[in-house]
Amino acid sequence: MSAPLAERLRPQNLDQFIGQKHLVGEGAVLRRMIDSGRIPSIIFWGPPGVGKTTLANIISHTLHAPFYQLSAINSGVKDVREVIDKAKNARFFDSAAPILFIDEIHRFSKSQQDSLLSAVETGTVTLIGATTENPSFEVIRPLLSRCQVYVLKSLEKNDLEVLLQRALTEDPLLKERKITVKESDALFRFSGGDARKLLNILDLAVAADSEEELVITDRLVTERLQENPAAYDKGGEMHYDIISAFIKSIRGSDPDAAIYWLARMVAGGEDPRFIARRLVILAAEDIGLANPNALLLANACFETLQKIGWPEGRIVLAETTLYLATSPKSNSAYLAIDKALAKVEQTGNLPVPLHLRNAPTSLMKELGYGSEYKYAHDYKDNFVQQEYLPGELKRSRFWEPQSNSSEAKMQEWMRKLWRDR
Repeated sequence: MSAPLAERLRPQNLDQFIGQKHLVGEGAVLRRMIDSGRIPSIIFWGPPGVGKTTLANIISHTLHAPFYQLSAINSGVKDVREVIDKAKNARFFDSAAPILFIDEIHRFSKSQQDSLLSAVETGTVTLIGATTENPSFEVIRPLLSRCQVYVLKSLEKNDLEVLLQRALTEDPLLKERKITVKESDALFRFSGGDARKLLNILDLAVAADSEEELVITDRLVTERLQENPAAYDKGGEMHYDIISAFIKSIRGSDPDAAIYWLARMVAGGEDPRFIARRLVILAAEDIGLANPNALLLANACFETLQKIGWPEGRIVLAETTLYLATSPKSNSAYLAIDKALAKVEQTGNLPVPLHLRNAPTSLMKELGYGSEYKYAHDYKDNFVQQEYLPGELKRSRFWEPQSNSSEAKMQEWMRKLWRDR
């Protein structure tokens, strides 16, 4: 049985690598490091199927460095230490440091990450970590400070077109078939910028037809995927599609759909912290001021998961999911910060009004810093009308309360204080 198409077409050098021109294109930062023969420890952050593992292998081959690979899912501290000992023994005087590649490094515990520190700091190994999660949240600060973080992007349509043509013309098995791509929209849409997924879908479409001649259409691709939806997605779970359905169900106030998609993720082995983090974001973005307790509960859910672990953590996720789904919704905070950011981009660094400035020195006091500031607590209702925005933005509005009981009360209070503003 032949290897999957994605494995058969795995690039062996940077000239064969598709995408990520901002990192490995001619003259790009990572390309220059690789060409120089010396690279720092690196963390690749990006969605699945964009080349994180492939780049690590290419770097190892180019530098002629020993390559060790661990998966954070099934490796412990003992495995890390064993690999580091092997790396020490494999190192020669002026040779490149052995490369230790850790897939899904965001799943490593603090103790597992701690066990890497000394080897990375002393140069015993060059660490290359791969993660789909923001390393600022998932990688301990001492380790993160010793690594360069590079962001990999989903492949663009042009990249996918190049990959598709390469598969049809260079793969030993496919080039023997008479394959015509009449329509490619479904191929690219279902792949979602994921090179591996594109090749798996193509593999599925070709394998399901034994005829020597094959015409690929959008209908053919869709039918093949409906017959076997798990064939093109790691672990049989459409990771990003399901989390999208989950978030949209909560945003749409459908608790039954939300709990169903949560169950799909739990059954599929999704990282509970990934789910909890999305709930925290959703509580702020989609519920916001309509129910400020939602953010408190979502954050408590995230922290509780760290304490009690799994499988009991599923109950905490379920409670939070149902609470958020049944909460009133508002995105006024989300819209307000984006509106304010747009104004900042438009107007630049406007000066802070003198009466709002701090005056820690006598010179600043002489210049009038803070001299006309009115201390709100000295006035009735702990409020006094004064201007808090730069003069150029006087009376600008960024927050627009939405129609829910919580924000209605806020709006009523603001009207009482500010009257006609």
